[in-house]
Amino acid sequence: MSLSVSASLRQAAAPIWEECLRHPFVTGIGDGTLPVEKFQYFMLQDYLYLFDYAKVFALGVVKARDPELMRTFAKNVDAILGGEMNIHRAYMERLGITEEQVFAVKPALDNTSYTHYMLAVAESGSPMEIAASILSCSWSYAEIGQALAKLPGAADHPFYGEWVRGYASEDYAATNQALMDLMDELAKDATEAQFDRLAEIFVNCSRYELGFWDMAWEMRS
Repeated sequence: MSLSVSASLRQAAAPIWEECLRHPFVTGIGDGTLPVEKFQYFMLQDYLYLFDYAKVFALGVVKARDPELMRTFAKNVDAILGGEMNIHRAYMERLGITEEQVFAVKPALDNTSYTHYMLAVAESGSPMEIAASILSCSWSYAEIGQALAKLPGAADHPFYGEWVRGYASEDYAATNQALMDLMDELAKDATEAQFDRLAEIFVNCSRYELGFWDMAWEMRS
């Protein structure tokens, strides 16, 4: 039985995702040893990232010709701005950081490079390519959340448990599954050349994901 498009993309990026799961930043969240200042840096950068991530979905609305596809991309914009960001806002409140202070922070070069790559893909590509650029982030966080939730005490940690529970939640898994289904639907008739392009985008975004963890661990500017 042949793999689905999304499963084939995941397979292409498998070695990179293994590195993400073993990354000291990720394992530090899991065992509770991650220094809070590194996590605070990460949350600020990730909050800025999510605004551009939402813009990639918004370009899906622009590029879509089917009203139902437009609604799908639009729902995801709302889910990011009103849903996923709630995890960040809760931590910002605990850390005493206002949204105004977040926007006084400059995005790190790794952050800007990643979002500009996704936006360039979205500007020049089709909804199919937009879905490929989006999926790596969503799916990798779902896998990381679920992996960490299996570790004893990780989901109940007084500080990092909320992050683990958020990305391991059924709601987040359902949102991610919908993106996987969207990827499979949009690429069901993709030619070999088109699939190669989707794989290139997905693997590049996976590399950017690994770079984001490196950036956060080193607190790069």
